[in-house]
Amino acid sequence: MLNNKKIVVVMPAYNAEATLEKTYNEIPKDFIDEIILVDDFSKDNTVNIAKQLNIKTICHSKNMGYGANQKTCYNEALKIGADITIMLHPDYQYNPKLIPAMASMIAYNNYDFVIASRFLTGNAKKSKMPRYKYFANRFLTSFQNILLNKDLSEYHSGYRAFNSEILKKIDYNSLSNDFIFDNELITLICRNNFSIGEISTPARYFNEASSINFKNSCKYGLGVLFISIKFFLNKAKNKISKYLLQDWEQ
Repeated sequence: MLNNKKIVVVMPAYNAEATLEKTYNEIPKDFIDEIILVDDFSKDNTVNIAKQLNIKTICHSKNMGYGANQKTCYNEALKIGADITIMLHPDYQYNPKLIPAMASMIAYNNYDFVIASRFLTGNAKKSKMPRYKYFANRFLTSFQNILLNKDLSEYHSGYRAFNSEILKKIDYNSLSNDFIFDNELITLICRNNFSIGEISTPARYFNEASSINFKNSCKYGLGVLFISIKFFLNKAKNKISKYLLQDWEQ
């Protein structure tokens, strides 16, 4: 615990047998109350390794998608009374040792939501992020900052920490079961005016690290554009309606 806040780490897993143990071993367990792994019907030995490590493991009976995996993660975290929920991929791409810092940013009421950003201090280039991912991320982040009226360095990191009040307020179970779930959730966090902080993180890129293919990356990118535009138009519509209503009342 930190500041009497129960901290739960959730790991959405799919075919993570090569990296799960390394990821788990680097989690600072003195700060963590519970670790939950949700396996999305892996075809490898992920579940057996998780059980050998005594990680609380929940298994989907079929492959349901990355968004559906996160829904189960957050549902289980809330079920056991998490005050702070941290999502960490078990693919060893992100550094688990940042968990105490991320949790502290929420535990001491500085932020409601924390993103571990690969772009705050140039870590994306240093870690040799693939070029197409780098430029796509830069374009989408700039586009979102304009339409969401934010100034974040990244929206697309898979390493995040939540004040669990966010998860109680937002109906995340109604969101997509696919990769676009991530961005739908962040957009709703912005819409509900929760405070957002960032922390710099290095990232690793190697064959075993999870990654969506080029086709799904394009689908994700188009989804991000659509969601951002929809958010902007809804906000503009609400402002116009409010203005007209005030004018009518006068």
